[in-house]
Amino acid sequence: MLTISNLQVSFGGVRALNLSSFHLRERELRVVIGPNGAGKSTFMDLLCGKTAADGGTALFKGKNLIGRSEVEIARMGVGRKFQKPSIFEGLTVFDNLMLGLIGSRNFLSAMFFRMTTAQSDKILAVARRVNLHEQMKTLAASLSHGQKQWLEIAIVLLQEPDLLLIDEPAAGMSDAETARTGELLCELGRDKGVIVIEHDMHFVEQIAQEKVTVLVRGEILTEGGFEEVKNNQEVIDCYLGNSD
Repeated sequence: MLTISNLQVSFGGVRALNLSSFHLRERELRVVIGPNGAGKSTFMDLLCGKTAADGGTALFKGKNLIGRSEVEIARMGVGRKFQKPSIFEGLTVFDNLMLGLIGSRNFLSAMFFRMTTAQSDKILAVARRVNLHEQMKTLAASLSHGQKQWLEIAIVLLQEPDLLLIDEPAAGMSDAETARTGELLCELGRDKGVIVIEHDMHFVEQIAQEKVTVLVRGEILTEGGFEEVKNNQEVIDCYLGNSD
């Protein structure tokens, strides 16, 4: 699904990311970990068009994402969920989801919009998937932090992406919400490509189905299964730290 070669970007003369090679298969959930400043969010920013690359390619289903706008990339099937939920807290869950539907966003279409039965059914199906179907009339501001995260994931899902980029979804969640989020991401990984940035190693252990990628100083230090990565001495020294 995604093949990256020599992807690079620098800020103020400092190399923030230098990925010589990265591959993501269809229907693979990949977790990316690393210390602060490792280039994890920059990596996602490049993939979604938020940041321009200095060089390299990122082929998504054979088409290069680099050099395209955020809108173009979203239309190609790449959805991004940022660390801080970007939702309309003064609107209900249903209204937030309605705004997430694919379609024209010009003034006239908004004025004369009439929801079809198919669109309503789609919203309900996505709400059920993220466990918010009982909160459809609830103001988004009244949701728990975890529920706000699920709402933004739902909004992204309504855009029908093939690849989901998700930044620290478990941050600030309760234990129960974290476990439910892990279940949701594993479920999504069965029919979509998913890249997750995360710091919580217990959460990483829950969702790391195959391979974990470790970034350090903008480069891949190592990749492998969770236990392999957790016990890698270089990873311990650079990121996980020693117990003493």
